[in-house]
Amino acid sequence: MDEWKIYTRTGDKGETSLIGGKRVAKNHIRIEAYGTVDELNAHVGLIRDQDIDPHYKTVLLQIQENLFIAESLLAKDETNHEVKLPCLKETDITQLEKEMDTMNEDLPTLNHFILPGGHTTVSYTHIARCVCRRAERIIISLAEQAPVDEIIIRYVNRLSDYLFVLARKIAKDHGKEDTIWTSERCK
Repeated sequence: MDEWKIYTRTGDKGETSLIGGKRVAKNHIRIEAYGTVDELNAHVGLIRDQDIDPHYKTVLLQIQENLFIAESLLAKDETNHEVKLPCLKETDITQLEKEMDTMNEDLPTLNHFILPGGHTTVSYTHIARCVCRRAERIIISLAEQAPVDEIIIRYVNRLSDYLFVLARKIAKDHGKEDTIWTSERCK
C-alpha cells in the first residue's frame, strides 16, 4: 500500500489544485476564502478545548464539521459539475439561531457595545468571531467574481452572531460581567 504523505511538491511554484483538479494561484481569492474558513475552524477548535459546558463542546464540534463542509464547497472548481460534495442545510442555520435564543434567555439585555475580554476563553471566542467576520467579507468578495452557494454566506454570518452570544454566555458562566464600552472620552 502507498503511504500517504502530507507533502506533494505540487505547490512549490505557488499554485494549488481546487477540488476537481483546476490549478490556481495560492493567493487566489477562492484559496483566501476557504483558507480563512480553515483558520476560523482552528479557532473554534481552540474554544472547544477550553473548560466550557459540554453542550457548547457538542455544538462547536458540529460547527467545525459544518465549516469543513463550507471549506470544501469553497474549494470546489465551480466549472466541474461532476464532483459531489456534502452541503450545508437550512437546519444548520436554525440550529445556531436556537442556540442563541437559549443562551440569550440567561443573559442580561445588551444596550451598549461591549469590549472583548474578561476571561481567556471569552477572548478566544471573540477572536473567532472576528475571523468569522473576515471570512464572511472574503466569501462575499468571491461571490462577486464566481458562483458561491448563498447558504455559505448566511451560515457564516449567523455563526459570527452565535460566537458573540457564546462569548457573553461563557463570560457569565465564569462569573464575569460584560465590559461596556462608553464613548464619553470625546464628549
